[in-house]
Amino acid sequence: MPTVSGLYIYPIKSCAGIALKEARLLDTGLEYDRNWMVVDPTGLMLTQRSHGRLALIRVGLVERELIISAPGMPDLRTPLSVAALERPALIETRVWRDTMSAFDTGTQTEAWFSEFLGVPARLVRFDPAVRRVVDPLWTGDIAAITQFADGFPLLVLGEASLADLNRRLAGKGAPPIPMNRFRPNLVFTGLDAYDEDYVENLTVWVGDEAVQLHLVKPCARCPIPTIDQASGFPDPDWPNEPLDTMSVYRGNARLGGALTFGQNAIVSSGFGAVLALGQQVDAELGFDD
Repeated sequence: MPTVSGLYIYPIKSCAGIALKEARLLDTGLEYDRNWMVVDPTGLMLTQRSHGRLALIRVGLVERELIISAPGMPDLRTPLSVAALERPALIETRVWRDTMSAFDTGTQTEAWFSEFLGVPARLVRFDPAVRRVVDPLWTGDIAAITQFADGFPLLVLGEASLADLNRRLAGKGAPPIPMNRFRPNLVFTGLDAYDEDYVENLTVWVGDEAVQLHLVKPCARCPIPTIDQASGFPDPDWPNEPLDTMSVYRGNARLGGALTFGQNAIVSSGFGAVLALGQQVDAELGFDD
């Protein structure tokens, strides 16, 4: 039977993730996932697509604070709770076509991120009063919400799919790609490669409780998987991998030929449940498309 083999959150959008043994599931996804975002002076998101150094920014969760670190920089702390921010200003921010208000975390974080990235930058915190609704084109009658993720609460990926990709890379002499290049939230083992392409519903068993996840859209891949998360740069010898290899077999007609890897998901039921490594998963496959 398939099982949960990886749980990851990325508290600051496009910065380093945290591997967890367990994580609370909310209607917006895993707790603290993409609750913060780095923006330019206009409020537009900054990501590894244009600022690879974001990969070098590490985060840690303690009881009441998010601890932020990066090479050559002092540790930075910001409250986990919006209520603990000192008189935060609300500013307008943008994630793709979505515009929403968010809380500015202050001048200290602004100076820290601007210095490290070498461009004017601010750290903002998602406003819990905002309901950022996921594109109903993919969710149908379910009014799912998310925070600063690109578009959906969860990204689901099977270990076997990455193993198959790495076999293809090895066949051309390229180095293997670690899971962190694809930035999933939920990783599972026990299904064949790319079976997640055909999964309609995942049931994660939390004790006797059934947590229902609905897989709604293939994840189209931008250049971020080419960025080494340890250096912030592509491999100089293989700068376009794994996208070059994926271009041979991962073009998706449903998305205009975009290269896809993994599935975006929404939460149908089980809000508040704690997902953990080793939990059993039932996968409902559908091949109608």
